Amino acid sequence: MRLSLPSPIGFGTAPLGNMYRNIPEQEALDTVEAAWQQGIRYFDAAPLYGAGLAELRLGKALQHHDRDAYVLSTKVGRRVLDEIEDPAARDLGEKGGLFEHGLPNRIVYDYSADGTLRAIEESLARLRTDRLDVVWIHDPARDFHGDAWKTVFQQAMDGAAVALTRLREEGVIKAWGLGVNRVEPCEMALQQADPDGFLIAGRYTLLDHDAALQRLMPASVARGTGIVVGGPYNSGVLAGGAHYEYQPTPPDIAARVQGLQALAAEHGVDLRAAALQFALAHPAVASVIPGASRPERIADNLALATAPIPAAFWRALRAQHLVAAEAPLPGL
Repeated sequence: MRLSLPSPIGFGTAPLGNMYRNIPEQEALDTVEAAWQQGIRYFDAAPLYGAGLAELRLGKALQHHDRDAYVLSTKVGRRVLDEIEDPAARDLGEKGGLFEHGLPNRIVYDYSADGTLRAIEESLARLRTDRLDVVWIHDPARDFHGDAWKTVFQQAMDGAAVALTRLREEGVIKAWGLGVNRVEPCEMALQQADPDGFLIAGRYTLLDHDAALQRLMPASVARGTGIVVGGPYNSGVLAGGAHYEYQPTPPDIAARVQGLQALAAEHGVDLRAAALQFALAHPAVASVIPGASRPERIADNLALATAPIPAAFWRALRAQHLVAAEAPLPGL
């Protein structure tokens, strides 16, 4: 697999950007340190997360650790400016209000080659490091750009993808790809460029995996491009939370989750463990990166990833058509 990551469980830092709530600074720093102490060595960030807040906190937390000992990724396609705006009023497409508790700095889209290089320099400063290992092109997709998304995607391919390919060839970065919440841009990128992998949030989960299984996952296995699964709990709903796709859970999704919970309870399974282990079972998956904003959640996630789950549970999932027939399942 071309996308080399140090462990099957990484750490997604979106919550550290004050996603959903105003997280105390020390709590955020303690969460990163808990991840480090328990062996996590892959960390993913983005300028979008709190208008640079997650990167600032991650950089502060990791500054005393050996840079050669961990893998770091962040994203391009957005830049954080010195200008001020109302975080609650930002146009985030289908993800409105997501980081309303973040910093008030203005965020602008820029998928150009020059904007990509500037974004990397700015992220390096916030992260207090001299290099990035992996860079994802962030959200050139319908959920943020509506009907204009294919135009934006092409701008990203003509600008950011070209710049990142050059940086990879020069050895400045090790890998690049897309960081998105949709499958189609990844499939298109495979046709136009040579990405090393993709970070897909919420699209290879117990609740939503059909589209990824049709073409993207088989193509990734064939080409050796790795998939990082973000949002394995679908924004929290599979972990007992109230959000799906970063918004309040709609009734139809809540009903499906209740069905999964009932089956899990019948077999004595924690649904969170099933969610993590389902994603990890696919050979295309290089890592799964659940987010966390409290230190104790780190230990929870690591324990859940290896918790025993009876084969009868997985067989029941398939028999009741709660997962796709072609989805790889642990131990089956």
